[in-house]
Amino acid sequence: MFTATLIAPPGALDPALVAALQNAWGGADALWLAPDEAAEFEVPEVPGNRGEVWEDLQTQGVDLVVQASRGRRKRMLLADMDSTMIRQECIDELAEVAGVGAHVRDITARAMNGELDFEGALLERVALLKGLPERVIGEVLDTRITYMPGGADLVATMRAQGAHTALVSGGFTAFTGPVAAHLGFDEHRANTLLAEGGTLSGDVARPILGGAAKVQALDDITTRLGLSDRDVIAVGDGANDLGMLGRAGTGVALHAKPSVAAKCDIRIHHGDLTALLYVQGYSREEFAPRT
Repeated sequence: MFTATLIAPPGALDPALVAALQNAWGGADALWLAPDEAAEFEVPEVPGNRGEVWEDLQTQGVDLVVQASRGRRKRMLLADMDSTMIRQECIDELAEVAGVGAHVRDITARAMNGELDFEGALLERVALLKGLPERVIGEVLDTRITYMPGGADLVATMRAQGAHTALVSGGFTAFTGPVAAHLGFDEHRANTLLAEGGTLSGDVARPILGGAAKVQALDDITTRLGLSDRDVIAVGDGANDLGMLGRAGTGVALHAKPSVAAKCDIRIHHGDLTALLYVQGYSREEFAPRT
């Protein structure tokens, strides 16, 4: 059996739309996971017109996921940070303070879209931060970084159900540490910005954590915990996330770059991070209280 899940921003999912698709696909009775926000129903097979229906629903602000019903609830969350758990790209925010924001943002966008080599693009951008006072990192965290809606619900609920949560980023530990602590992640991995005498040196410690290192993190953590790839739900938005999204049992492209979304089966464009809970079959009533 397969489960079709429809997800929209709160209050935007029309029950008539759910009923129409359920009837068209010969689905079982719909289960509402959250009123006017998320609903699901089972179908005996993947509908042949799934792609066409997905495209139509996108124009109506609704996300659609069709997946095997068995094994949907995962025992591990592996999440990207920049533009995934937070709304910003940390290096872009540092660059704004350094006065090279526009140039760095362009490089970041091209790298995340897969147009540039990640490692080379990272080193080029970090070099432009040379001489920036290290204290600026704390100022950026306090004044320029905001969290993606639903992230606290996602982490708290999965941890309450016994899942392990890991934040893996091609960004910097100076950001993943505070972000992981704020959201309640069990662990985090990222690159380390190097500094000398209280100022950034324009370099990062080696080895550089990129796309391959995110896959390695998946391998390391699942081996340590006695889990398999199938037990993992991963989420990201950039080209350096494709490896881990492809390896995880459930890989979710969240508000992803077009070239990245095109390579992923599960794409969330309109919902927030709670979509990852709905995809696993959690109802709003099952969400854990935030700690």
